[in-house]
Amino acid sequence: MSQLLFRLSKLSSRNNVLIHKSVRLFSTSPYLTLGSVGEDLPGEGGGYIGDILLFDPAKEELVTVRDKTIPEELVNSKLVGASHGWTFFSDRCNHNSVRISDLFNPLASKSNTKIIPLPLLTTMIYGQTDVVWNVAMSSSSPHQDNEEEDCVVAINFLGNQLSMCRPGRDLGWTNKQIPFVCSENSNLMYSKRDQRFYLPAPGGNYLCSYDLHFDKDPMFNELVFLNLPELPQSEWELLNSCFKEDHWVESPSGQSFLVKWYSHVPSQRYKEPILMVFREDEETEEGTRNMCYTEDIGDLCIFLSKSDPFCVVASSCPGLKPNSIYLMGRCFAVYDLTTRTAHHFKPPKDGPERVPFLPYWLPPFST
Repeated sequence: MSQLLFRLSKLSSRNNVLIHKSVRLFSTSPYLTLGSVGEDLPGEGGGYIGDILLFDPAKEELVTVRDKTIPEELVNSKLVGASHGWTFFSDRCNHNSVRISDLFNPLASKSNTKIIPLPLLTTMIYGQTDVVWNVAMSSSSPHQDNEEEDCVVAINFLGNQLSMCRPGRDLGWTNKQIPFVCSENSNLMYSKRDQRFYLPAPGGNYLCSYDLHFDKDPMFNELVFLNLPELPQSEWELLNSCFKEDHWVESPSGQSFLVKWYSHVPSQRYKEPILMVFREDEETEEGTRNMCYTEDIGDLCIFLSKSDPFCVVASSCPGLKPNSIYLMGRCFAVYDLTTRTAHHFKPPKDGPERVPFLPYWLPPFST
């Protein structure tokens, strides 16, 4: 018996949750994917039968989805991103060949794993498609026969290339050159409220965005930070010495936040992180956005990782901690904004050996 170890994924999504008079309960909690273990047992139409391994942060326990068909096309592929419940795979022999799959969706069919091929990636001058930094989708329905929503997929590469297409409709990608170099301190996300893809610029003082038509230059909004916390000079100096990530995230009701995640250098996995949250107050006529510091996001929890961040109503998933931020990347923890302390998760004892945690969260799923 041999084991096929897949890399990890995060499926991010902004779920349409009503938070005013009622709360929509999900069938699952958010998950962190640990990978999949497959046996040499043939599945339907080729491929293998395997188990999908997930981590439930609400219960802090391992969840196993057994007897999942792993299609042959994915066996020799590597996971490069995820969004809205779909994982993105790149062929190991040809990184320009990309597919979307629902392999890690715990509520998807076990025997009929869906695969949606995307056009071959093309490289711009001074761009590159070797390293996918993160992906984002405008909806959770990338099917060609979906007439209700026109899904757009965007891939942000390490460097300054952004590629977008409509799965099943576009024969090629529309490539854009981002007017700054993207590194590991900002992630692409899609705003359902504004119908735009957002990407914080280095430094976190500007917000770059693209519409769904690809035919316009990017829009820039200056971020003006108000109500800054009163910290001693030594703490500001500490923050300046940290590695910083900027994450733009939208709540189910359409409220926007900018989360600044500070990590100590050199990175230590169990070193306490520092987070600051700014709530969007208003957008002025000049196009600037006023951002107010807050330590209270109410009955919300935010999930940050390598893929696009997402936000859920804590009471919609029993066990999640409100007013908290779940982290995966430079640390694996949940950060309480009220106490400004982090609780670090421990790897599941029953999980597979030598399978690392990669920085991907899955959103909650509903039937």
